[in-house]
Amino acid sequence: MNSLPYRPCVGLALFNRDGKVFVGERYDSPDAWQMPQGGIDENEEILEAAFREMEEEIGTNKADLIRIAPEKIRYDVPTELAQKHWGGQYRGQEQTWLALRFTGHDSDIDLSAHTPAEFNRWQWVPLKETVDLIVPFKRIAYSKVIDFFSDIAR
Repeated sequence: MNSLPYRPCVGLALFNRDGKVFVGERYDSPDAWQMPQGGIDENEEILEAAFREMEEEIGTNKADLIRIAPEKIRYDVPTELAQKHWGGQYRGQEQTWLALRFTGHDSDIDLSAHTPAEFNRWQWVPLKETVDLIVPFKRIAYSKVIDFFSDIAR
């Protein structure tokens, strides 16, 4: 598995006006919360992928870019998940993280906008708390996201 490539991906730290970030509970894994993320399509720009993923996962793209993280973050996924989600083509993800300011209203968020739904519930939480909500194999990655964007959080 170590010879497999990483899947190019974007991750979205979507901050509300109070400096908290959006997290959704994964539809396929109750009690597993995460920030929106998803693959970058071939020939797709980072910002284009970010807004597409936001629209697909939370039903709105009402946000402004604050900044892009200074480096990409890689993590490996358990072999059984790599097989289930990507047919064993990738060993994990290489993420470009973006900090965005949500400009809409909570009522703009629609988890059922895309089928199948990614999340079944959502909430705004302090950025530093995300590391305790995420599945264990992503915790180091989320710690780096916290380092990159802690100055934006409250």
